[in-house]
Amino acid sequence: MNFDHFLKSLGDSAPPHGISEALKALWYDRREQWERAHEIVQDETDTTAAAIHAYLHRKEGDNWNADYWYRKAGRPSFKGSLDAEWSSLARGECSDD
Repeated sequence: MNFDHFLKSLGDSAPPHGISEALKALWYDRREQWERAHEIVQDETDTTAAAIHAYLHRKEGDNWNADYWYRKAGRPSFKGSLDAEWSSLARGECSDD
C-alpha cells in the first residue's frame, strides 16, 4: 500500500486488510484512537514499533517516556511537529507502488 492509498483509507470504518501492525497503529492514532494504537505497539519488539511508541508518548505529552522509546528505536527524539512525525513514520511503512 502506498502512502496516498493509506491516507484515503483513513475515511474507512476499519484499517485496510493486510497492512502491518505499525501502519495499523498509525491508522488508529490518526482516527483519534490513541489507546488502540498504543495497545498495538506496546507488544511489538521491533524498532519501528518502538519509534511509533515514542511518537505516541510524545503526543500524550509524556516526553520522558517518549525519550526512552526513541532510544529503544535507535533514533534521536523527533523535533518537528507531531503531524510531520506521523507522516514520516507512515511513509516509512508504505511501499512506493
